[in-house]
Amino acid sequence: MQLDHVTIRTRDIDGTRAFFETVFDLTIGERPAAIRRIPGFWLYSKGKPVVHLIGSFGTGFDRAAEAIDHVGFRLEDYAAFRARLDRLAVAYSTMDLADIGERRLLFRAPGGPLLEAVFSEPVSPIALENEHDLH
Repeated sequence: MQLDHVTIRTRDIDGTRAFFETVFDLTIGERPAAIRRIPGFWLYSKGKPVVHLIGSFGTGFDRAAEAIDHVGFRLEDYAAFRARLDRLAVAYSTMDLADIGERRLLFRAPGGPLLEAVFSEPVSPIALENEHDLH
C-alpha cells in the first residue's frame, strides 16, 4: 500500500503551502472544479497530487483548526534531507529504528501538523552515538 495523499487543515494556508514547496520540492497543481470553492491548494510530486491543503477558520464545522496527528512520507537520502532541514532552520527530532533498518526525522509544519520523514537505511552504531535528540 502507498500513501495516495494527505489532507491538512490549517489556519496558515500560505505558510504551510510555502513550507511544503520548499522542504519537499512540491508544486501547486490543478484541483477539481467541484472543490475550488474551498480555499486551498493541491501540491504535486512527480505529476501526482500528494498533499491537499484546506484553509481552516476554526469556527463551526471547521472547529478543529489544525487536524491530523502526523503524516509519514517515505523519502530517500537521509543525510541530504537532514541537511536541507538544517539549512532551512527547521527544528526536528530523530528516531532510528535499527531493528527494522529505518531512520526517521520528525518535525512540524507551520500551524503545528507533525510530519515524519521515513528512510529505509541501515543504522550504524556510530550514527546512534552521534545523534542529538532535537535539532
